[in-house]
Amino acid sequence: MERSTGNSVGTDAQGHHDGEVAIMTVESTAASEPIREAHRTRLAQLPFDDTQDLADADRGFIAALEPGTVLADDGRVVWDADGYGFLTGEAPDTVDPSLWRQSMLVAKQGLFEVVEGIYQVRGLDLSNITFVEGDTGVIVIDPLISAETAAAALALYRAHRGERPVVAVIYTHSHIDHFGGVFGVASQAEVDAGTIAVIAPEGFVEHAVAENIYAGTAMARRAGYMYGAALPRGPRGSVGAGLGQTTSTGTVGMIVPTVFVGETGENHVVDGVEIEFQMAPGTEAPSEMHFYFPGYRALCMAENATHTLHNLLTLRGALVRDPHVWSGYLSEAIERYGHRSDVAFASHHWPTWDSGRVVGFLSVQRDLYAYLHDQTLRLLNQGLTGAEIAEQFVLPPALEAAWSTHGYYGSVSHNVKAIYQRYMGWFDGNPARLWPHPPAEEATRYCRALGGVDRVVELAREAYEEGDFRWAATLLDHAVFTDPQHVAARRLYAETLEQLGYGSENGPWRNFFLSGAHELREGNFGTPTTTDAPSIIAQLTAEQLFDSLAIAVDGPRAWHLDLTISVVFTDLGTRYLITLRNGVLIAREHPEAADSDVELTVTRTRLLAFVAGDHTSPGLEIDGDEEVLHQLAGVLQPGDTAFEIVLP
Repeated sequence: MERSTGNSVGTDAQGHHDGEVAIMTVESTAASEPIREAHRTRLAQLPFDDTQDLADADRGFIAALEPGTVLADDGRVVWDADGYGFLTGEAPDTVDPSLWRQSMLVAKQGLFEVVEGIYQVRGLDLSNITFVEGDTGVIVIDPLISAETAAAALALYRAHRGERPVVAVIYTHSHIDHFGGVFGVASQAEVDAGTIAVIAPEGFVEHAVAENIYAGTAMARRAGYMYGAALPRGPRGSVGAGLGQTTSTGTVGMIVPTVFVGETGENHVVDGVEIEFQMAPGTEAPSEMHFYFPGYRALCMAENATHTLHNLLTLRGALVRDPHVWSGYLSEAIERYGHRSDVAFASHHWPTWDSGRVVGFLSVQRDLYAYLHDQTLRLLNQGLTGAEIAEQFVLPPALEAAWSTHGYYGSVSHNVKAIYQRYMGWFDGNPARLWPHPPAEEATRYCRALGGVDRVVELAREAYEEGDFRWAATLLDHAVFTDPQHVAARRLYAETLEQLGYGSENGPWRNFFLSGAHELREGNFGTPTTTDAPSIIAQLTAEQLFDSLAIAVDGPRAWHLDLTISVVFTDLGTRYLITLRNGVLIAREHPEAADSDVELTVTRTRLLAFVAGDHTSPGLEIDGDEEVLHQLAGVLQPGDTAFEIVLP
């Protein structure tokens, strides 16, 4: 086995670090024999002779973007499809062969015809963008994450289908990869003038804004792990995230919808195109909808039926999704549209054609989520914990044999645990696990009980050599949480995480393992991308803005404060009364003037800037004790965009 060499720090005989931090610049390890053997087994067991997906992913191809890179105005690369050009041929031994197959399919980029009149650009972002031709122009469905990638996709479409104006934009749901690039296909002025309609499900704005506000800092940091943001692209690094390759890094924005859809069966005619909507809230997103085009006999399934098992709890963090509701809406879609659809397409992956195959595909997806839900609940009621259920859970043979049920993005393991969490919470009922020590203190005790950190590393080395990488990772997690600067522990931990990554069918699991290895060697890479675009922040309600302030209050530092502040929003025409007592910030709408220490007249945007530290720019009208505002600002603690994950 190849070993990493050339640490950039010195160690003593026990592997302890002799300087400030233990950071190593090293080469990745090769795949171990247990990983190679596991891959050989999967190659023999999985139906690689089923090539239907390969044919479907190529069907209707018109042209690729050449070259496959998209640049920002400043020349920065925000998308590089060509970087995945290595995804050809047989899987290398450092990538699960099933994930390699999926990544090759997802990496295909270009303009594709779904049916005559409906076109998709795939492979230019995490998600797809779809163009539906109307009488005079084109309807855009889900304009990607970044304005730059959306604009490149629109230009590619127009190069082959003509200079059709955009007449409408449809957001299928409230996740940013389905609306963030809207300014690449539309302008606020066009929407204000009524020349472009923006259509979305009810609740879209609230959920789109709130998604990344309350826990946004932590979610964004973990998303860097989930999508392999710091990983090199290649067989020992990022090969994709299963749902799409990765996320673009361009300009994010939002145009507020002008039309909200609220009922299943609701029909709209847009530029001569009839659209029938099906509401699907609380599924993959809290605000989501499917829709059917009778004139094209085409069904858009948003993100609720893709060619992978999706997440019930995404690894970046979110509220747990409801697989029971999810499967119910898929049943309804089958009943309402399946037998009158010649094609089903989604906001990720490739379409499925022919009515019988559409119904079969949707039925398998429906059964997948229903089986996960029902069987987890059955075993839960037998007294098994989430981890125990996940370890023994097996899908029915017919579901296991379908490529679209494989856990490239979600996984059976973490989805089963999410269902357990949804119903039972974090506690498994065992009193010994009710009040454990936090990780660092627990790690110290484990290492002491096992004979010290060096002994723990020896045991982990034995587990590594035996191919028990899960146990090696557990031991080494304790080691580095006891002594974060123990070079030998960090080196072996990085190698162990690499092996776990090489063996993962799930794209985000692979990225998490390899990102952990990267940070152990190279240091913390922080949060490469953020989603706090001004056009999104501008949609914060006053209540959401004050919620974000309350979450930022450093409670212990604010225990002694007793503040009362009136806030008059000039852009909303409303007045609020804020109190800060006992470390708790409470805000209530208060139409009448009230006694307060200070009154602040301001816009929402300017108030956010004040909280961020801008106390001097124009736009603040202060009446009263200005020091009170500084006291409030002084106890606000912003989120840490570079908190540690793999280290304490």
